[in-house]
Amino acid sequence: MNRPEIAARLIGAERQPLVTVDGFAPEPDALREAAAAARFAPASDHYPGLSAAVPRDYLVAVQPALATVLREVFGHRRAWRVLDARFALVTTPPDRLSLAQRVPHVDALDPGRIALVHYLMPEGGDGTAFFRHRATGYETLDAARAPGYQRLLAEELAATPPPHAYIAGDTPIFACTARVAARANRAVIYRSALLHSGAISAGAVLSPDPRHGRLTVTAFLAAE
Repeated sequence: MNRPEIAARLIGAERQPLVTVDGFAPEPDALREAAAAARFAPASDHYPGLSAAVPRDYLVAVQPALATVLREVFGHRRAWRVLDARFALVTTPPDRLSLAQRVPHVDALDPGRIALVHYLMPEGGDGTAFFRHRATGYETLDAARAPGYQRLLAEELAATPPPHAYIAGDTPIFACTARVAARANRAVIYRSALLHSGAISAGAVLSPDPRHGRLTVTAFLAAE
């Protein structure tokens, strides 16, 4: 069995860590088979598509690589726990995206919260992009930044609504600071407070079939 290949870099002016792990899961084909048999339903929390439960042993299998990343890159050397982990499929057509789904977002404000996206498309596909808010220069949000950012962003979006499309690069309001390409069995790991979005290309196949769509595992962790 090949060992996962971990690569870390710092992105943007805020120099936040961004990690990719190739060969993340020991048996990705079994995960794709599990997804094909899973019962998907509309996702919550503004995710533009469907989600389903992952196998119970998923996090046991990837724990060694994940623990190494949390310790060596993010400096979380004490306890960590999984808040949520689910299969996810992007299925919402661009013309049906809500306003919140057409701009970058953060998943949490706490610096101890970590996000993970594990790409399971067998031939790769659309990855993940990270952004800077041009007016404030923010690349991450915290409890102090968030209120003012949200007020200013609401004014900007009211004045210049974004097109009905997934955000995958520079816009008048946001600058793209980094982009991770999807690769089969690659995971990308980053702080949940980073402004980010799935980098869904125009004309992407948004199939609800896990065998053909943008299948990922999306997980959220709390680490100390």
